[in-house]
Amino acid sequence: MLTTFSEMEYAAKKKLARRERFLADIEAVTPWSALVAVIEPIYPKNEGRGRPVIGLERMLRMYVAQNCFGLSDEGAENAIYDSQTIRCFVGVYLSREAAPDATIVGPVYKTPD
Repeated sequence: MLTTFSEMEYAAKKKLARRERFLADIEAVTPWSALVAVIEPIYPKNEGRGRPVIGLERMLRMYVAQNCFGLSDEGAENAIYDSQTIRCFVGVYLSREAAPDATIVGPVYKTPD
């Protein structure tokens, strides 16, 4: 996987910002695989027509970032484009893909029958 100049510069910086420390703490204490296992049975699948579904862990990370920083759906989309820290936390690499847009960030769950 190629690294962009922006990613290299970000990795080489000498000081962690408050947001980076906060998200690193969340990363350290959150049992992502356990959360994914609980949510996965009711999370939409890429079945049939319609827009492809965003990966569950990525969407969960987006919701965590959105709630921690008080972001609207549009604000979450903008934060992914604007903040290397949030991009890394969510797992979006703009050199390879676009950030999920605000219409995807809203509720996508289905209720169990």
